[in-house]
Amino acid sequence: MAGIMELKNIYAGYRPGRDVIKDISFSVAAGEFLGVIGPNGSGKSTLLKVMSRVLGRRTGEISFDGRSLKSFKPKEFSRRAAFVGRDNLINFSFTVEDIALLGRTPHLGRLQSESQHDLAIARRALQFTDTFAFKDQAIDSLSEGERQRVLVAKALAQEPELLFLDEPTSHLDIGHQIQMLDLFRRLNRQKKMTMIMVIHDLNLAAEYCDRLLLLDSGRIHCQGAPAKVLSYANIEAVYKTVVVVKDNPVTHKPYVMLVPGELCRQE
Repeated sequence: MAGIMELKNIYAGYRPGRDVIKDISFSVAAGEFLGVIGPNGSGKSTLLKVMSRVLGRRTGEISFDGRSLKSFKPKEFSRRAAFVGRDNLINFSFTVEDIALLGRTPHLGRLQSESQHDLAIARRALQFTDTFAFKDQAIDSLSEGERQRVLVAKALAQEPELLFLDEPTSHLDIGHQIQMLDLFRRLNRQKKMTMIMVIHDLNLAAEYCDRLLLLDSGRIHCQGAPAKVLSYANIEAVYKTVVVVKDNPVTHKPYVMLVPGELCRQE
């Protein structure tokens, strides 16, 4: 698969002289489902913000589809890439349908109103995310999990070829976690949509991602297939906790089991 995004020697952070990510270099293949994992504070969300142009970088180069990321105008980039963050707080009482329609903004001209075609795309995105039944409700009347699914629908309404996901299942129950990740995998496989997802759950990362990038203190500890990255040695080195890694008997993907600290102390 051809590369859609490439990072070279990226340093970035929020304060001068305080880099959160350091010397990051890797590429993302078109159509790949990449998972970014690591403990709290390792730089996962910062990396995603830099890749999606939410946050600037101090040094290094990023290319998207063979062009410097800096060369894209915001609206042009937004027609090709969408971002779903963890923060689903919305301060306006828009309807769910109105929120989904906001995803069509990059495709509209100045002062241009949404067409029936745009409305159909937005409604299809709501159906994909199991939120169409709420379309006439105010977004602030929904639960956190429901709001998160509406924001995913807004991103899908952009019709992106690249989707950035920052812990998209963090507010969802286990049923909707699987439903949402199944949706992402279906979009990835059927529509060849590239996915770059920050995720905390290592077992879900193993099941859904083609490749994992494990961060530690702002640097890449290792990257590769889930079976390579999710070894007990890598996890214990980065997360500072004892684990047992076995094959999932159904999917044969790596399955990480935690070992309580009190049991470790007894040995």
